[in-house]
Parts: sequence; C-alpha cells; structure tokens
Amino acid sequence: MTAPCVILDIGGVLELTPDTGWVQRWEEQLDLAPGTVDERLRDVWEAGSVGSIGEPEVREQVAARLALDAVRLEAFMGDLWAEYLGTPNEELMAYLRGIRQSCRLGILSNSFVGARERETALYGFDELVDEIVYSHEIGINKPDPRAFEAACAALGVRPEDCLFVDDVVINVEAARALGMQAHLYEDNARTITRIAAHVEAGRALRG
Repeated sequence: MTAPCVILDIGGVLELTPDTGWVQRWEEQLDLAPGTVDERLRDVWEAGSVGSIGEPEVREQVAARLALDAVRLEAFMGDLWAEYLGTPNEELMAYLRGIRQSCRLGILSNSFVGARERETALYGFDELVDEIVYSHEIGINKPDPRAFEAACAALGVRPEDCLFVDDVVINVEAARALGMQAHLYEDNARTITRIAAHVEAGRALRG
C-alpha cells in the first residue's frame, strides 16, 4: 500500500448546504408556477456543471429565460451562490488539517462554473488538500467512474488506497465499484472515526 489517501466531496460534506428555499421565493416573486425555474434552466445548470458554458453565458441565459433586469439578475445569482457555498464544516476541516502530513488529501466535487474561485477565496480548499478535481473543469460528473479515476490520477494514487467520502449514496456505491473504500457522510463524528481508521491502517501496512 502506498500512502493512504482520503478524497472528499464538497457540498454536504466540507460545506454545509441546507435548502434555503431561494428558488421557491423567486418563483413567487416572478409569479411562476412551482418548478418553472428548474424547468427553464435545467440545461443551463447541466452545462455549467460540466463546463460546457462559462459564467457570462450562464448569466445571459438566466436573464433571458426568466426575464430579469440587471438588478434582479445580480440578486438571483447571489441567492444561487449563497445556497451553493453554504457554510464551512469547520470541525471536519480542522481535523483534516491535523492529518495533512499523514496522508494524501483530495477533493472530488460535482461543481459549477465559478466554484473554484469562490471556494478558494472563502474557504481555502486549495490549502486544505493536495488536489481538487471539479466536474466543471474535467467535463465529467460523479457517479461516472471516470471522475473518480481523474481524482486518483491527479493525486498519483491507486483507487484501492483511497477512502472516498460523499453524502450521496450513488456516488459512494460508484467509488466502491471502482475498488475504492467509501464512506457515506452523515455526521462529523462517524466520518472522522472512519477517516482515522483508514489513515491508521495505511500507516500500519507501511510499517
């Protein structure tokens, strides 16, 4: 076994992102039926998640499809990013800083154009881990196995040496199918215990 490796998701794991109800509020403000915003913008959200459009195009499409003027567009995008970015999971991040020298650390995130710049500025994920792999930069979303392969390649590790942590069951199952160990995030206590066991097992195997 090479050095143990831990790869984590962002939203729902490193960022706490409860539903803020922002879409419903905008549908009420714009007098739209429930579900209309996602219906009109679904292809924009999908394109932004794999980087096939940039931020300027996202803004143009949002404004056009929802008939928003410049002021409302800024407010809409502000609400989008407020929920997307959530708040930092300080306890888990502090734990990861403590094991930084004991293992390889990485992030694999289903993301959106503009996420790296904002998350770097707010949370410093680039200093927390060795490598960050964003779906909008590689053009592939989890649970596609190629996303996990890209993360392992970026870190220079084998899948079997990695523990993957995510809050979505299908992503955890996909990681296991590739040969990785995987943990479904539900709370910090169990997640930290699982990471600690993985790192300790790696140390023991390395002697």
